[in-house]
Amino acid sequence: MYKSSTVGVVIPAYNEEGFIGDVLDSLPEFVDQVFVIDDCSTDNTWAEIKEYVDAEAHQASGTVAGTDQMMIADGAGEAVPESQRFLDRRIVPVRHQTNGGRGAAVQTGYELALMSDMDVIAVLDGDGQMDPDILDRILDPVVDGDADYAKGNRLISRSHCGQMSNWRLFGNVVLTILTKIASGHWNMRDPQNGYTAISTTALEQLSLNDLFDDYGFLNDILIHLDAHGMTIQDVPMEALYGDESSGIRYGSFIPQLSMLLLSGFFWRLQRKYFPA
Repeated sequence: MYKSSTVGVVIPAYNEEGFIGDVLDSLPEFVDQVFVIDDCSTDNTWAEIKEYVDAEAHQASGTVAGTDQMMIADGAGEAVPESQRFLDRRIVPVRHQTNGGRGAAVQTGYELALMSDMDVIAVLDGDGQMDPDILDRILDPVVDGDADYAKGNRLISRSHCGQMSNWRLFGNVVLTILTKIASGHWNMRDPQNGYTAISTTALEQLSLNDLFDDYGFLNDILIHLDAHGMTIQDVPMEALYGDESSGIRYGSFIPQLSMLLLSGFFWRLQRKYFPA
């Protein structure tokens, strides 16, 4: 619990072998529940998640809990009803049966966090690029009531984005401009930053099934938040990169996302200013 609010953390993971265990191990103690979603990885990500959950269960009870009985097999992006019986665990492991994309993994985590009655839900990727030590800073605008949704911002200054490649920085600046126009959040930067927090009250007003399943999820949710009259706040953070590789290829991603943003722009105007 953090500032009298229960905290759930969603960790989407796809081919994060060698990283996911360290991410789970580094989460602050105030996190009440962790929903780690393996989006049908093709490496040993799921094996590492199972190993970590087994070790935690063994440490807590002194016996091996039997990981097969703790797993939740899931069809890309929709939590199965049976998962309710697993929600008394601090770490809830989920494996999608098919790869649905980052957005689908986050949606599954959101659904489970809502079922667990968390007050605020953060998202932290499984690749180690997001520092768990600043999770409190990401949560503060939401738990303090200053915003419905908070997100990291690596573009505050040159020093914050110093580890970004020139191509990644260029792509992010272009997408910032396009997402500002599409979403109406004019003071927002770094829309591709997936280090986020949202209040349960705000999340319950969104239709998760209507959100984009892949990397455009982050941009799409900003559009939907504005359409529902919700506020967001950026939180300065440094860009951290190690040996992990990004799944985003800006050469194809920017044109594809531009079309999503264009349709989202017109949808937002209709939804916000010309409701049926």
